[in-house]
Amino acid sequence: MRIGCCTNMIAGRADKTGVEHIGLLAGLGYDYVELPIADIMALDEQSFLQIAQMVKDSAIACECCNNFFPASMRLTGPEADFDAAMGYVGRAAARAGALGAKIIVFGSGPAKKVPEGFPKEEAFHQLARLLSELSPVAAEYGITLAIEPLRLEECNIINTFREGCALSDAVNKENVKVLVDYFHLSGVKEDPAHIASLGEGRLVHVHFARPEGRRFPADIGEDAGYQPFIQALQSAHYQGRVSIEAYAGAIGEEAAAGLRFMRSHFG
Repeated sequence: MRIGCCTNMIAGRADKTGVEHIGLLAGLGYDYVELPIADIMALDEQSFLQIAQMVKDSAIACECCNNFFPASMRLTGPEADFDAAMGYVGRAAARAGALGAKIIVFGSGPAKKVPEGFPKEEAFHQLARLLSELSPVAAEYGITLAIEPLRLEECNIINTFREGCALSDAVNKENVKVLVDYFHLSGVKEDPAHIASLGEGRLVHVHFARPEGRRFPADIGEDAGYQPFIQALQSAHYQGRVSIEAYAGAIGEEAAAGLRFMRSHFG
């Protein structure tokens, strides 16, 4: 598996992209970085080109992007703005493609949260329609969209891997698949067996963090759920990318320990 690191949670600069850590992560031996596209989209063109050049000049690639839609954009409910979303995606896919990304993660909890009183079934269909229309836009740049189930504290729709698979199946597009995030899976107490039974052909990306404090992992014994999760990925014959998406205090030390853990236990 290829091991990467999401930079959104370790970002320290005002732009919140985390690009200041690219050199460190490359030096530690990470295979790629995962940059937050909503924060990338907030940059003016000159600032974006500077970051794109920074990535190009580094010894590490941006193979994935997360944080797809900004919190201000409505994707479900009576105020969902389909045209605005489509316009945004065209620009976002272009920037992600320019960075070299092959995956864009569709978590975006605030954007897709279902308003109180609005039927969840209708919201599900809104998301399916949106993803169906986004598929060819992403395909122009060779990008696959990865639906990310989120814990209930962050969103009230698509909370489990099984629900993510149902949405992917409803869209039925070759480049609309599913992500599993160990932190969120643990938060909703979902059985990792769902990964083993549904993952093959659907699972396209993985996020990982120690549930306690959402920190970088360091030891196989620190969480009883690690082994069943890793075994479920193996049962699904998953051999793709796994990104650590976690907070850190001493980023150098914790990122180094996290990478050693991932190399030892994820292969």
